Amino acid sequence: MKPFAQFPRNYKKNIRYVLTDIDDTLSIKGRIPSASFTAMAQLQKAGIRVIPITGRPAGWCDHMARMWPVDGLVGENGAFYFRYDESNKKMIRRYYKTEKQRSNDRKKLEKIKQEILQKVPGCRVSADQAYREADLAIDFCEDVPSIPMEDVENIVRCFKRAGAQAKISSIHVNGWFGDYDKLTMTHLFFKEVFRSDLDKIKEHVVFTGDSPNDVPMFDYFPHSVGVANIVRFKKTIDHKPAWVTENEGGYGFAEMVKTLLS
Repeated sequence: MKPFAQFPRNYKKNIRYVLTDIDDTLSIKGRIPSASFTAMAQLQKAGIRVIPITGRPAGWCDHMARMWPVDGLVGENGAFYFRYDESNKKMIRRYYKTEKQRSNDRKKLEKIKQEILQKVPGCRVSADQAYREADLAIDFCEDVPSIPMEDVENIVRCFKRAGAQAKISSIHVNGWFGDYDKLTMTHLFFKEVFRSDLDKIKEHVVFTGDSPNDVPMFDYFPHSVGVANIVRFKKTIDHKPAWVTENEGGYGFAEMVKTLLS
């Protein structure tokens, strides 16, 4: 991972999109600093599209799509994208699965939840679960004392034994049924919203993240960036970002934007 301060000038001038994780990438210690919002607004002013790619729930994403300086976002690790059409005052919600399929999945996830809570002491269902449409989020350090990584991996095994997918973020293990992830829905977002083939324009994209559930994005995008706190996962992720910031969390994101726009 090379310092993002060395990002070449000829790369900078070609960037048209910035995709970013939220937790511990735009936020730091559970809060989003003003520097992150300022940086997103500066990108939009410069004509660069901003699209958060997050594991956070539909309820939160509805608010973000309406209120944040963004051009849409992907939520629940690829279960949907939301985009607010300001001219028509309309929220566009595009799900990977139908409502009936999501309802059936939630019933199966309920059974997995009971198993996880019985087998893994110290974890609990995420406080934002009530606002989720498609996945189950198990909190292992956001609102509970951190549990050992061995226990976190046991949560993942519980999901996978039941045939679900599972990804570890910086705060949660997210599990869901479906052949999708952050990258899958990002492809769909670009195709349907921007009328673009992401494979053909990925050189014009920067992706910023911080944890194992960002690995598909780190692997796919040549201009992938890890904020400094990515180093705690350095030995456990298969594909590392090409670049890394000096600062952590939202301050690392703001640093990345400042360098990009310089």
